[in-house]
Parts: sequence; structure tokens; C-alpha cells
Amino acid sequence: MATIKDVARLSGVSVASVSRVLNNGPKVSKKTIEKVLKVMKELNYTPNANARALVTQKSTTLGVVIPDLVDPFFASLANGVEQVARKKNMQLLLSTGLVTAESEMQAINLLIERRCDVMVVHSKKLSDQVLIDLANKVSGLVLIDRYIEEIAHRCVWLDNTEGGKIAARHLLALNHKSFACISSKYQIDDPLLRLQGFQNELQSAGVDIEPNLIEYGDPNLQGGEMATQKLLAYGKSFSALFVYNDAMAIGAISTLEDNGFKVPYDISVLGFDDVLLSRYSRPKLSTLNYPIEEMAMQAANIGLELSTKQVELNLNKNYKHIPRLVKRESTSFKSS
Repeated sequence: MATIKDVARLSGVSVASVSRVLNNGPKVSKKTIEKVLKVMKELNYTPNANARALVTQKSTTLGVVIPDLVDPFFASLANGVEQVARKKNMQLLLSTGLVTAESEMQAINLLIERRCDVMVVHSKKLSDQVLIDLANKVSGLVLIDRYIEEIAHRCVWLDNTEGGKIAARHLLALNHKSFACISSKYQIDDPLLRLQGFQNELQSAGVDIEPNLIEYGDPNLQGGEMATQKLLAYGKSFSALFVYNDAMAIGAISTLEDNGFKVPYDISVLGFDDVLLSRYSRPKLSTLNYPIEEMAMQAANIGLELSTKQVELNLNKNYKHIPRLVKRESTSFKSS
């Protein structure tokens, strides 16, 4: 495999001159550029990204930390970052953090070791102070789906509380009066805030949910199925079900249908996230749109701007997003 020294030797120039050609450096003649590029083509030479980072002190990779690769929500997040990386001719470096502080720290450290100074991080378990310290260390670190006031200019986040309120208002407008909820079993902000917003809005309308009509499970299809089975086993009727995410909601619909309930005629089901699968479920799922791909692209661009000092820091900048109700077929008006 050809090296930069081979290119320099056959071009009759110094290694430093080849490096300047590769990095669009100043004071390089047109003749030298043409000669170096010709030799590179003849040798089929490909610059080493890590070596270039050492020379230029600039990363050629754009990193992203997500909990896992299976959830379609996180796949959309990674895809948003990848679109920016492709546009900027950068490599995408993906690291999984699961949902523990230790694994999240390991995932971030992996990117740092690879000299990745631009990264979009989805972290739910690391403390605010640890993330603040990391932001001071990594120039292009941006948090997604997390808000920390001290580094608000590095946070692209969704108002989950407002999302829960929007869900409640939608179901109340459809004349529902008896409600159940399925939430994620993980003690992280998103499910807690969505449920809190939902309950607060119902209470403002004079409606309370029985504690036994709130179930928890893994945030996937199977988790939604098992939580719904527990709700039905409780024996208390409800006409509307608000679910933490779309995967759980689709699992819930399957269990309801298997037990003789017709969605939405007997029970309306409302999800959250608006992943691709929600448009193809039967019935098609009413849900709250979480613009995660758009947010991921925004976060990646902010990271690039911060790392290259293209923008002055605005500590009051707010990158808050509000979920949008998407009405489909799984919710309907409840006749009295």
C-alpha cells in the first residue's frame, strides 16, 4: 500500500508539500498540485484519516453515540448525523452507549480516542456535571434529546412534557373520559416527562388515572404487549390508551385485537415518535411526531460550527423542539 512518502518521492517534492496539497494548504503552486495528484492517482493512494488528523489537528470523522442499533428511533437519529457527514465528506463513527452511565462514558471515550472532536451524544445516565466537563473538553460535542441549562447552546432537545399535554388534549377532544397509560420501565427523563405532562393535562380537565391503569415495560413491541396484558388483567375498563412510543403502541394494539377489542372503536391508542412503522401498522397509528432526524442533522451542524469556531457562542441559544400531533386511524371520537 502506497504511503505519503512514496507520493513525495515519485513527485519529486517534500512530504510537507504533499501534505499541503492534501489539505488545500497555502503556497502550493498549480504545477506541484497537478504533479502530486497525478502520482496519487497512479499509486492509487488514499490518505489515512487518522494520520491527517494528527497533522492538521482536525478530525475527519463525525461521531454519534446512541443506546442501541435496533430501535428505529435511534436508527433515524444516526441517519440524520450520517447525512451531514456525507455532505461534509467526513466519515461517520458510531458508538453504542446502552442505558448505563459506564457504557455511555465508554462510548464517548472511544470517540475521543479516535480524535473525534465533533460528536452528537444521546446520553440519559451520565450526570449533568460530567457532560458539562466533557463539553469543555470536546469542542464540537452536542447533546441530543437532553437539556442542561449550563450548556444550553449545545443541547438539541424535545419538550416531552408538552408532548404529553398534546396527547391528553387530543384524547379529551375526542370525548374520552377513561384513560390508561403504558410507559417505559427505564428511569430516564423522556417517559417520566411525557407521563407527567399527560397526567397534568388530564387533571386540569378534572380527570385522574387510577394507578393500576399505568403500566411499565421494555420500550419495544414485546414490552407493549406484556404491559397491555397486565392492564386487561386488572379488569378496569378504559377507552383511551396513551403509550410511551410507537413500538409499544403497536404491540399494545396487537394484544387488544387478540383479546377481542377493536381499535379505535372500542379503545383508541395513541403513540409517540412517529417512526416509519407507525404509518404501516393496522390500523395506522395516531402518534406524536418527534423530528429526530431533523434534530440530529441540526445537532451535527452545530457541532461542526463549534469545532471550527465558525459561530460565536450564544449561551442563551435554545434549540427546543415541540412534538406535532399526527392523526391517523388508531384514535377516534368516543360516543357517550
